Amino acid sequence: MSDHVSGRGLQRAKLAQRTGCNLETIRYYEKIGMMPDPPRMASGYRVYSESHVSRLRFILRARELGFAIEQIRGLLDLVDGGTQTCAEVKERTERHLADVRAKIADLRRIEKVLAATAAQCSGDDVPECPVLEALAS
Repeated sequence: MSDHVSGRGLQRAKLAQRTGCNLETIRYYEKIGMMPDPPRMASGYRVYSESHVSRLRFILRARELGFAIEQIRGLLDLVDGGTQTCAEVKERTERHLADVRAKIADLRRIEKVLAATAAQCSGDDVPECPVLEALAS
């Protein structure tokens, strides 16, 4: 079974299958301009190329790494404009890394407070609950 529509490209369902991306997510990325409009066959079907596969994989991987849509758009703008430099990409990545580290630190603080609060709770069938008291104070 071929991935190609009339030997010229992939239909959206095959693009989704090849990348593991949901069809609605592909539509969304097209709507917001992160994925270029694919050409259409005479039948009206969209035809995606290998460059669409690569671009979608780039977007999906960036999302897995926690980059926000606007950050990914910025990276794609650099690539599309051919103006990217390793220094600029590194600077953007280091900014994102700093944000990720700050979120991890926040999560560790939250974990510590939740663990301490949960440890105060007996878990018995009594109306007094230290967790609720801590949240109310």
